[in-house]
Order: sequence, then C-alpha cells, then structure tokens
Amino acid sequence: MSDVVGIAGDRIRSFIERIEQIETELKELTEAKKEIFSEAKGEGFDVKVLKEILKLRKQDQEERDEHETLLDVYMRAMDEASSAPAAQAA
Repeated sequence: MSDVVGIAGDRIRSFIERIEQIETELKELTEAKKEIFSEAKGEGFDVKVLKEILKLRKQDQEERDEHETLLDVYMRAMDEASSAPAAQAA
C-alpha cells in the first residue's frame, strides 16, 4: 500500500532525499570555502578583511554609504565622549 491515510510515501521520500542531497552539497561547499580562506591566509591575506569585503559586496552602494556614515558618526561620538571630562559620581 503506497498511500497511508492519504500520505504518499514515495513523494515524502523524494523530498527527503532531495533535501539530504542539498545538505551534502552545502557541507562540501562549506569545506571548499574553508580551504579557500586557508589558502588565502597561507599567502598572507587577512581572512577577517576578506570576509568583510564579501559582506560589503553583498550590499548595494546606498547600504554601504549608510553603514560608513553611521560608523563615522559613532566613532566621532565615542572620541568626543572620551575627550570630555568624566562626570564625577556623587
């Protein structure tokens, strides 16, 4: 009997096997990505910077500009706060 209470077991198996295949492919791609980062590190590149470049390339120019503006505003606010005399606790 291929139909148990209206559930097509073959169709479920198909979905599960396709998902498992994709999970295997994702694992292989993740390993390949790690190898590339390792290769870059071996050649003296800073992996953190490479990851930051990847993150920035996913954003459009407007998002990057907004991020850089906020970063600049926050950094200046911190600099101004650290140069101002600290309030004394009562």
